[in-house]
Amino acid sequence: GPAAPAGPGPDAWRDYPAGPALLRALAEGRAARAVWSALPGEDWPARYAEAVAATVAGGRGAVVVVADNRDLDRLDAALHDALGPGRHVCLSAALGPARRYRAFLAARRGDVAVVVGTRAAMFAPVARLGLVAIWDDGDDLHAEPRAPYPHAREVLLTRAQLGDAAALVGGYTRTAEAQLLVETGWAREVVADRATLRARMPAIAPTGDDPQLARDPGAATARLPSLAWTTARESLRADLPVLVQVPRRGYLPSVACAECRTPARCPHCAGPLALPSAEGTPACRWCGRVAAAYACPECGGRRLRASVTGARRTAEELGRAFPGVPVRTSGREEVLATVPGGAGLVIATPGAEPVADGGFGAVLLLDSWALLTRADLRAGEEALRRWLAAAALARPAAAGGRVVVVADGALAPVQALLRWDAGWFAARELAERRELGFPPAVRMASVTGLPAAVADLLAEARLPAEAELLGPVPADGERERMLVRVPRARAGALAGALHSAAGVRTARKAAEPVRLQVDPLALF
Repeated sequence: GPAAPAGPGPDAWRDYPAGPALLRALAEGRAARAVWSALPGEDWPARYAEAVAATVAGGRGAVVVVADNRDLDRLDAALHDALGPGRHVCLSAALGPARRYRAFLAARRGDVAVVVGTRAAMFAPVARLGLVAIWDDGDDLHAEPRAPYPHAREVLLTRAQLGDAAALVGGYTRTAEAQLLVETGWAREVVADRATLRARMPAIAPTGDDPQLARDPGAATARLPSLAWTTARESLRADLPVLVQVPRRGYLPSVACAECRTPARCPHCAGPLALPSAEGTPACRWCGRVAAAYACPECGGRRLRASVTGARRTAEELGRAFPGVPVRTSGREEVLATVPGGAGLVIATPGAEPVADGGFGAVLLLDSWALLTRADLRAGEEALRRWLAAAALARPAAAGGRVVVVADGALAPVQALLRWDAGWFAARELAERRELGFPPAVRMASVTGLPAAVADLLAEARLPAEAELLGPVPADGERERMLVRVPRARAGALAGALHSAAGVRTARKAAEPVRLQVDPLALF
């Protein structure tokens, strides 16, 4: 077979005080557990490849899970450089059934010691497992949408605990779940010191703080305040690319009456109307019907205005504002992996940001309210995750890198972005959830179905004495959701009780199904 890799060089992970000790532990086969906060501009695939190489040099195998195929391609190339050809396999739905099965068999037979892939790779068979690793564990792509709804992070950490293997949870941000691992002592944090961080950070500024409002009174409500405009113009003049992150794809994904600002809704199903293009006719996003003769039910007005602006409309507006500058979009229709380093505008939706050659000169984070005002337990955490992922693509401040976030600088997620301190925000988030009794401080199960079916299952379940029932709250259609909350130590008893109750209903051939999910990503 191929020669064994020599392991990472002495400079690997040198920017992190605890990094070299982590690599030594992996090479010695010890079960080191780490939560890693990556520096801005970090070549994270190379760092993961070094951790895997250290594990393989110690005679053990590794499983690494990433969120999507773009990340997988980068990690695949880094592992090829670190380990050499033929020493790892990739598992991904994009491979097709035949290639995927061949890769699975190679791992199952022990022909390779390293398996990397997207979500499904969390179950990959690896002999003498020495390391499990996950990148960007806050990405919702890591959560399996089909029963029994496993999350890649939870499966990998369970494998590490049962198999006495090392674990590495990394990302630019830090989830409340990763913070819990640090606070309970199960894992140690691997972070850079502040001096290194300051040298690598771009200059980050909000548009909603007092000095900006004094110069530009409209900055609080403008979509592209003067600070963002000036930053983009200066970067383009310096022949550097500009990244603009827009939370919504499409042209105008949400419109309202131009006279009274009432949201425009479909006359047939009450779904939201959207404009597909500048010359397009408003159409319903739910039922697809065209509403050509729309009239506002409140005031009778027939003109529409944007209430949410999508990536395509943003590209059109910025293209007019900066004539002669190439404008590229990266989103669901076409996701760009890389862009050249010269002057150019890139408008991307979150998660589709390309890597620029040499880094972006400016990163503009628009429509922050769309992320921060979602009715979601993880709204702040998710906003910070998306902002840090985009800001990490900018050059350091010394090389002209600037980030502008169109938001009030007093908000906690914005403060964490300005200081590049995801650990502080995660600790604050976990403390608030502990106080309010939300995951991961407690374990929760959601029981969703028709009201009679939910009541039937809960009546059958022998729940632990500590269990609290919350709800019901409306789900979709006629269904409702009940939440069952228990302390973390009673999670096994809760899962067992719900499993037994579901089995009894199945044996009775109960007509109406009930969906059971432990610690769902969305509670509401």
